[in-house]
Amino acid sequence: MPLALIDHHCHGVVTADLDQAGFGALLTESPWPPPPGTSAFDGQLGFAVRRWCAPVLGLPPSAPPEDYLHRRAELGAAEVNRRLLTGAGVTSWLVDTGYRASQLADPVELARLSGTPARPVVRLEPVAEQVAAAGTDAAGFAAAFAVALQAAVAGRDRGTGAVGLKSIAAYRFGLDFDPARPDATAVAAAAGDWLRTIEAGTAPRLADPVLLRHVIWTGVDLGLPLQFHTGFGDPDARLHRSDPSLLHDFLAATRGAGLPVMLLHCYPYHRQAGYLAQAFPHVYLDVGEALNHVGARSAAVLAETLELAPFGKLLYSSDAFGLAELHYLGALTFRRDLRRILDGFVTRGDWPAADAGRVAELIGSANARRVYRLDG
Repeated sequence: MPLALIDHHCHGVVTADLDQAGFGALLTESPWPPPPGTSAFDGQLGFAVRRWCAPVLGLPPSAPPEDYLHRRAELGAAEVNRRLLTGAGVTSWLVDTGYRASQLADPVELARLSGTPARPVVRLEPVAEQVAAAGTDAAGFAAAFAVALQAAVAGRDRGTGAVGLKSIAAYRFGLDFDPARPDATAVAAAAGDWLRTIEAGTAPRLADPVLLRHVIWTGVDLGLPLQFHTGFGDPDARLHRSDPSLLHDFLAATRGAGLPVMLLHCYPYHRQAGYLAQAFPHVYLDVGEALNHVGARSAAVLAETLELAPFGKLLYSSDAFGLAELHYLGALTFRRDLRRILDGFVTRGDWPAADAGRVAELIGSANARRVYRLDG
């Protein structure tokens, strides 16, 4: 039996057919085209897709890019998504629904395509942006946001309610924000400034550090697991301000708040994240999208993460977005890499085999099931 995996942070898949440019854009975090004479396949992730996903679509391993894209178009998006999502064998998906949601399968559709349950994770900043766009005044913003967040979390029933929250403060300001909860006067003043820019025609993009802190602390009050994007991402994030160690004082301030804080992705700061998970009782981590993007080097990154991270604090995620290939690859390579690393410990006589199996189960699914209360 393959190792059971709960993907505690991913996104939906594109359900429309993709042309070469559309597919290539989802193979990279860069918004720019590759250099002349190359393609988006010319990187670790592109090579991994050709090697491991091609056979699922009925092609030989490492089929040429043009053959892969032709076969993908021949099968159609629905069949490609079905094959790759079911092939991933993921037990449950926890889905960030806060980015380009209208272009992706929602959790209900992802569950239908994969045959396994999917639950939403609510992104804080878009909820605040929806409140601002809908019309409120500065004095009423905090209360309106609290009501909207409660509604977003609740869902239609227990089966569709959110299991966690997420902040993208790393993209909007940086993780070096003031860790203290802002007072009501500061929030109202910042909201007034922001709302005036929206009235002047600016898109409602939340980047004010006071308001970011406010929505984060409002999320803290709900007690759900709170995810933070850290480390590697697209060029909107300044990498040096996405180092999870910058959250140290915030983590100290929330230590007794009763919620888990989930550090997503972390690379190239995965060792720092491992330290934070060891230093604070409520901190957890994954190496998410990094493992897909580093391709054949993924086992090395995962092994480095295991140096300091307590085994009850590390979770599996793919951070797969758009392409079902990323959901499939994330699960395939994580199982393979974790097995190789732990088997190596056993073979060298460092670990008992029984403990290696127990740790694999913790990381693969048990930690996520406990932290997100998926059995409750």
